[in-house]
Amino acid sequence: MDVKEAIRQRRSIGKLKQDPIEHALIEEILEAAVWAPNHANTEPWRFWVMSGEGRKLLGRGYAEVAIAEAKSGADAELSEEEEEQLRSNNEKKALRAPLVIAVAVSPAEKPVVPVIEEYAAVHCAVQNMMLAAHALGLGTIWRTGDPTYHPKMQENFGLSGKEEMVGFIYIGYPEVIPTKAARVPFALKTQWVTE
Repeated sequence: MDVKEAIRQRRSIGKLKQDPIEHALIEEILEAAVWAPNHANTEPWRFWVMSGEGRKLLGRGYAEVAIAEAKSGADAELSEEEEEQLRSNNEKKALRAPLVIAVAVSPAEKPVVPVIEEYAAVHCAVQNMMLAAHALGLGTIWRTGDPTYHPKMQENFGLSGKEEMVGFIYIGYPEVIPTKAARVPFALKTQWVTE
């Protein structure tokens, strides 16, 4: 698939079939990720490939975040039944695709590389992954939100120091055909500077 075609056609797809994905395709997606641009070749990314029962790692993270948030609220008491229901509902979030790749930034210690550039590099890696998956006939959605950045999620994945989760790429064969999208023409957001 032509790269321009992939960029224009790729859409986030939240409804994915539970059909397993060949290991070779997963490796192609990860290979595309590590070719993202990164300042001083720090390669600041980490990946967790979760399928089958392995998705429970993410499910536990979602559950721990939800329980911690519920217990920190105004009414901090949860019954065992309420906690179990909260745990069950949140663990299911990890099962919405047959494959989930968690992506984290692991900033280098090199002082010449600002941390914001390490995040930019990992975000580029995510884009590469999603474009590669699209070119392979797979659908993806980059899931983020408050639970992604919560200390309980960081702890669940063993992140420390400046490391932080940047999102979860849900991958599978599309269950639906994505709708066409439109963008504001670049001319409306561009200034040409020649002098």
